[in-house]
Amino acid sequence: MTGDGAGGALDGLLIADFGRVLAGPYATMLLADLGAEVVKIERPGSGDDTRSWGPPYAGGQATYFQAVNRNKSSLALDLRDADDLASARDLVARADVVVENFLPGAMDRLGLGYSEVAAVNPGVVYCSITGFGGHNDLPGYDLLVQAVGGLMSITGASPEEPTKVGVALVDVVTGLHAAVGILSALRHRDRTGRGQRVEVNLLSSLLSALANQGSGYVGAGVVPRAMGNMHPSVVPYQPFPTADRPLILAVGNDRQFSALTAELGAPGMADDPRFATNSDRVANRESLIDELTELLRADTADGWFTRFAAVGVPCGPVNDIAEAFALADRLGLEPIAQVDDPRRDAPVRTVANPIRMSETPPVYRSAPPELGED
Repeated sequence: MTGDGAGGALDGLLIADFGRVLAGPYATMLLADLGAEVVKIERPGSGDDTRSWGPPYAGGQATYFQAVNRNKSSLALDLRDADDLASARDLVARADVVVENFLPGAMDRLGLGYSEVAAVNPGVVYCSITGFGGHNDLPGYDLLVQAVGGLMSITGASPEEPTKVGVALVDVVTGLHAAVGILSALRHRDRTGRGQRVEVNLLSSLLSALANQGSGYVGAGVVPRAMGNMHPSVVPYQPFPTADRPLILAVGNDRQFSALTAELGAPGMADDPRFATNSDRVANRESLIDELTELLRADTADGWFTRFAAVGVPCGPVNDIAEAFALADRLGLEPIAQVDDPRRDAPVRTVANPIRMSETPPVYRSAPPELGED
């Protein structure tokens, strides 16, 4: 939906957003999409660092900044200035939610820390986002956390080639955890009238997001290593060459494997004792991959995509970003939204919020603000 006046689930909530760069702004944008009023506090003159993180640019703004700052107003305050600091204190005293990702201790020194704010605003939900849970000697950059948090050790062609994920995934995951924590604290406040402090950090968020890889270590003592595009516990689950370009197969159970081999014209493979179960396929990974690679050369990626999809085999070509958006559009997922902001000369295109709600859907009320615009 565009800015058509429709209400949101979080209408009436005021969020004072002291977040910068990605994790905090991503969390507050999601809440803004759902109806909250978000006031973004920025440094006069330069603003959020991501305002200068370009190219690319669209409409004179860095698209990095645009990615996480729609539906917000911008208030330029120099927190070293007494009058501006007083304005910030007035804002947090009225806010339902405060979000900040300064270095630990910085907000306390400004008189904007949780204890000071809660003293005048006991219902406040105060979310602090840090890199490492309060250790300000460790800078919280996504790439650094991908490295020390183990993600790079399981990403890439081999253990000798640690590779970062192609987007700041740790920041995004942390922003999601922050949003969940804030909403949970608001629910608690609805019942009790009491606010609370919510703390999330990049490292803990990443360790949680390691999911099966982290659980394999914690539960079984297995330290995983980079395997390229292969899966440690499921086979076949990787890209394969075809007559033209790579195709992903993600075969998660024996029924899917049987359908795969039948469509490949080799139904006997499903009964081969080397490949009959997933555990067998993991144990005989190399032999199976060799046989599948040879069979898949007989058709194109799109050809196999059509054929396998028809018989319930999870698969797909390796798309670039443009092709990914085109696929989502063909599937009716409406991946791009348009913001009709009267302050702008033309509509602003933005990546749509992925949440669908039957009564209070996300609303795109305003484009990412210019510095101090509000």
